[in-house]
Amino acid sequence: MSVSPEVRDQSDSYALLNIIQGAVITQAIFVVAKLGVADVLTDGPLSARDIAQRVGSDPKATHRILRALAGHGVFAVRPDGRYENTALSEKLREDAPDSMRGFGLLMGHPLLWEEFGHLITTVQTGEANLPKLRGKGALDFFHATPEYAAVFFQAFGQLSESETDPILAAYDFSQFGTVVDVVAGRGNLLAGILKQAPDVKGVLYDSEIATVDSQAYFEAAGVADRLTITHGGYLDKLPAGGDAYLFKHIIHDFSEEDAVTALRNAREAIGPDGKLLVIEYVLPENNENHLGHTIDLWLMLMLGAQDRTLAEYTELFAKAGFKVTRAVPTSAPISIIEAIPV
Repeated sequence: MSVSPEVRDQSDSYALLNIIQGAVITQAIFVVAKLGVADVLTDGPLSARDIAQRVGSDPKATHRILRALAGHGVFAVRPDGRYENTALSEKLREDAPDSMRGFGLLMGHPLLWEEFGHLITTVQTGEANLPKLRGKGALDFFHATPEYAAVFFQAFGQLSESETDPILAAYDFSQFGTVVDVVAGRGNLLAGILKQAPDVKGVLYDSEIATVDSQAYFEAAGVADRLTITHGGYLDKLPAGGDAYLFKHIIHDFSEEDAVTALRNAREAIGPDGKLLVIEYVLPENNENHLGHTIDLWLMLMLGAQDRTLAEYTELFAKAGFKVTRAVPTSAPISIIEAIPV
């Protein structure tokens, strides 16, 4: 049976409407993450009334928000009306491996919504709007709003930690004598590398405040005896003598000029047989759905920075004296771009 053009057009409209309504689902996920609904369902299914009693919400409203989310696979409803966790809602538990609760809390935060409400200004001007909106850059704004900063960095910290196992599974770090992890914060990935490759030594490079608990973290991981912590800024000279210089989600935070400066600092520090490893979202050349495309909008709005295609990274690296040898995909939406000095 053929479908009339009018019906097809209506179907397209509803498909678009479903995408537009994604903002409502984002807020619904924020609400259940904030209330801790997934956590109270850890031991088994509960009625909406029981859930509401445990999290301090209205029973009827709780039923309605869970019903809406269940249609997207976030929670499920049993024939008797009780709700239970699904594979998706399990990731909203605070203690879940690779938890996304932090991102759920960030995406519904009023300050973030305010910022994305100005995305049109960035698109019209081509300039980051957060400094205009807040009267200061992103880092200064985080210092001024510690509650928001805590939510923001917890979210991206959880996302970053979820990428560690895919990176370790995709790339052999045992080929190196010393790995220098640049602007690495606490050093989750470097600790994983040292655990996986017992003959490798690590240098953790970041500011003093960013590495305040790194020593204890590496001691708990049992690899502190092979760790050196060196302090410095984003665009300072790097520790020399490493066999691999690792930048994870750093280069895409920089302007073109600062990215080249950071890479040239690595070029100056690296040995002739060393390798540069940049871990980023590598955007596909076509318009397929990719997490990097949405992260790129964050970078554009907040920092005036960008994610790139492999061709764009190749061009960027060449300006700093590196030649891309390959891009290693992982099971996460990120790739390891490997380059050598030339």
